Amino acid sequence: MVPVRAARVTTEKLGHLPGARGTHNTRLVSHECRVVVYNPRFSQSWLEKSLSGRIYDSPRFFYALAALLLIAGALSQLRISIPTRPIGSVDEIAALKDREDLNVIFVLIDTLRADRLGSYGYERDTTPLIDELGRSGIRFAETHAQSSWTKTSMASLWTGLFPPRTGVLRYDDAVPPKATMPAEIFREAGYATAGIFRNGWVGANFGFNQGFETYVKPQKREVKEGFEKHVPGAATVPGTDSEVTLAALEFVRNNAHQKFLLYLHYMDAHQYAYEAEFAQLDYGSTISDSYDRAIRWTDANIDQLVAELEDLDLMKKTILVIASDHGEAFREHGIEGHAQDLHIEALRVPLIINLPFRIDGGLTVEPVTRNVDIWPTILDMVGLPPLPSTDGISLIPMIQAAAEGSSTEELESFAFLDLGWGQRNSDFQPLAALQHEGRKVMVELAEPEETLMAFDVDADPGERKNLKGGRPDWIEPLQAKMAEHSEAETAIGSLQIELDEMYRAQLEALGYVVK
Repeated sequence: MVPVRAARVTTEKLGHLPGARGTHNTRLVSHECRVVVYNPRFSQSWLEKSLSGRIYDSPRFFYALAALLLIAGALSQLRISIPTRPIGSVDEIAALKDREDLNVIFVLIDTLRADRLGSYGYERDTTPLIDELGRSGIRFAETHAQSSWTKTSMASLWTGLFPPRTGVLRYDDAVPPKATMPAEIFREAGYATAGIFRNGWVGANFGFNQGFETYVKPQKREVKEGFEKHVPGAATVPGTDSEVTLAALEFVRNNAHQKFLLYLHYMDAHQYAYEAEFAQLDYGSTISDSYDRAIRWTDANIDQLVAELEDLDLMKKTILVIASDHGEAFREHGIEGHAQDLHIEALRVPLIINLPFRIDGGLTVEPVTRNVDIWPTILDMVGLPPLPSTDGISLIPMIQAAAEGSSTEELESFAFLDLGWGQRNSDFQPLAALQHEGRKVMVELAEPEETLMAFDVDADPGERKNLKGGRPDWIEPLQAKMAEHSEAETAIGSLQIELDEMYRAQLEALGYVVK
């Protein structure tokens, strides 16, 4: 018998996974044991020869057949994963700068709030693959987006600048050519660069294509019968996230021979959309339950991508980042959806960085981090030049401190939203929030006294009790710092574009109405 490859096996039952695609959906990293899988070289001619003559008359044949069926049944209840990466440690991050073969895949899951992931404490198994990545990588426990609206949030994420310094605050604002985007730095360093997206707010006309050789919405395919979408009041966005996955698979296959940067922007969680099989998940019948099903469907898509990376032996050459642009509200503060306020359910997002080596058991970074820190960190990891004049910082020192069990200075988490972002002729309606050292203030800057909210987020993480009335002494310093960030001038200039009727219609399909 010839050994094929070693595999990790755990006896946890797989159960029903809707939308499974081939054998890749039976993967789950586990370090419980190792088995060696053998190839007995079965072939049709060998089988015909073996079954010829009197073998059918032998009771041993039927015993053997029964045993094989039993083993097959048992194996169907196991989750098997092929370990394609070596085990490493945080100390090895420094050596990544010297490698010339590293890929970066940035997976942005639109509208994904952190507390709906199993690795962030959720009781439902909504994200088995993403949780697996966290268990073998670096999970940031408290990452905040810089806005609750996609375009403003993504402009900050890509430039590393707080929203007022990007100037991308309203429906017709775009990232100016003056901005330096991470893809430009990667392309200059010889990386193949591609972006695949389905949210129109990050389209090329808004400047998000800078540095990408390929920047496309994936080709629309026939939607599988029974595909469900549950966002109230919004039309179904054409296509599904499976198109993003298929385009990604094609890209990594075609570029496996060279280093690349790949940006994937998944959208079905925004639409509470999923294939019909996921309706079988016993989650209930509310809108919130549909949101959970959509997250599970998105996780299954990313599972396919990871499986392909493993098959191509690319995981040991890839930094894989899981992030989101903002969260989602389910009436915790009277609001459904996003892009309407800056409470924690709209800002707290997951951030997981999976490295070319496995960190056994994973590493959790507990202090507050921000989306503006993502690209300063990744550029630092791969040894490329930093973004100019960013508000974000590299999180590598924080990662090292977490590994050593030491503490670091807590970062200020600033968020900003123009409440009139979708109205053509509205006045500027800035809403700002600042959190630091367990305290948070949020205020509409045009009416600061009337709208001030103050929270002790250490004692009240859900931001339920407004402490404005007691006027604690930490409010004024936070307000002053928040005003400083809010009044900052743009660092990259400003640019406005005219939206045609077709583009406006596409945005309205997402549930956004530009008036």
